Amino acid sequence: MKNQKKQCFGVIIGTRAYFNSELAKDVRKQLLKTLTEEGYDYVILPEDATPTGSSSIETREDGMKCARLFRENRDRIDGIIVSLPNFGYEIGIINAISAAELNVPVLVQACDDENDKVDLDSRRDAFCGKISVCNNLYQYGIPFTDTTLHTYSIHSDLLRKDLRKFAAICRVVNGLRHCRIGQIGTRPMGFNTCRASEKLLQASGITVVPVDLSEILFNAKKIDDTMAAQKMKEIRAYATVPAEYESKLALQAKFGIAVEQWMEANEIDAVAIQCWDSLEQNYGCAACVTMSMLGEKLIPAACETDIAGAVSMYALTLASGQASALLDWNNNFAEDRNKCVCTHCGNFPKSFAKNDLKLGPLGVLGRTLGKVNTFGAVYTNVKQGDFTFFRISTDDPKGCIKSYLGEGTITDEPYGMDGCIAVTKVDNLQTLMKYICRNGFEHHVAMCRGQVKEVLEDAIENYLKWDLYVHQ
Repeated sequence: MKNQKKQCFGVIIGTRAYFNSELAKDVRKQLLKTLTEEGYDYVILPEDATPTGSSSIETREDGMKCARLFRENRDRIDGIIVSLPNFGYEIGIINAISAAELNVPVLVQACDDENDKVDLDSRRDAFCGKISVCNNLYQYGIPFTDTTLHTYSIHSDLLRKDLRKFAAICRVVNGLRHCRIGQIGTRPMGFNTCRASEKLLQASGITVVPVDLSEILFNAKKIDDTMAAQKMKEIRAYATVPAEYESKLALQAKFGIAVEQWMEANEIDAVAIQCWDSLEQNYGCAACVTMSMLGEKLIPAACETDIAGAVSMYALTLASGQASALLDWNNNFAEDRNKCVCTHCGNFPKSFAKNDLKLGPLGVLGRTLGKVNTFGAVYTNVKQGDFTFFRISTDDPKGCIKSYLGEGTITDEPYGMDGCIAVTKVDNLQTLMKYICRNGFEHHVAMCRGQVKEVLEDAIENYLKWDLYVHQ
């Protein structure tokens, strides 16, 4: 992912003056300590900036001071964290957030009372105060993220868990709202399913940047042999190259360099490539290993100029911090209707594989265009483990972006096909397939390793406001 920077959060400590101010001091100290230990940066008022001390915000005036500070740091702040040491006073908090106008995710955390310490010097009442703060956020139309429990100790490990999840939500929301998706080549004629609306994507801040495939191929042919030799070395270190295809490796390397140069020049976050069949017929290799290597660098690359697929992959990469892949829901298992083979010609990033990668020709196109002209596909099976799947689609008749999301397991079963093979198991798969077909979704689906369903559910449904089906 380009422009990776340390994530930064605007921090608001809420309070009410008649509560013990020492409670707020402890919360401020521990929250900032935890943020630092987790590798995050923060923006917060100085301790003496408000009358109640500890930079705690109570009145509208306190809130406006905080809002000014946040606006001054607009380019740094990825999200806002509200922590309630006690009941808090919603007036200062809501003014700080609304007047700052950052349009970033908001996390609301509140602290536990200790039931043997509820005298006037020790009680918090944050359990109740959090409801008031959330009510105000709702009134102002400001979406927010809740914590694992309604309240817990600021010293709890739940704080770290919630901060990590919130950071991932911020990455997804902010990343998708400002991303640039490269479109290299036109959509292949045989893939109406990969149509997408640039205007609907742009309404959510997603810009599509097109380039004709001929420009990339022209630039590839201009790349000198010295530069190509270095890329060939990278490819050999990445995957096994059969001896019979060594003569094609320079061609493959130059294509990869041309793609990377164009993406860097245009600040591209993810890309959709016209991977067949013009590339094979007019240039003489496949795009798969280039796409696989980009994906391993956390730059998703989608097949068949599937722009919406590239966005889906980028969302998963932002959520997980790991590589994503694009696959077909492809083959059934008659003995278990919750199993499905998910596969593509050969674009999986290396971190998906359970064995060493091997390069070869495309299976389907190799039969018609000749194996030598379709070299570059990645052959591997995917190692077992949990995965998250996600797909967006631009629905022009409804004028919206719709999506579905879920989790499953990759098994370690072999399967007799070439390419990138993942034998998957998803609970109630038949229900999911009916939903996909009934609602006009594409045959492609994006996936990443691990479980990030909760992150994407919050980011997509709560902040981006796309239609979302969460599969159970």
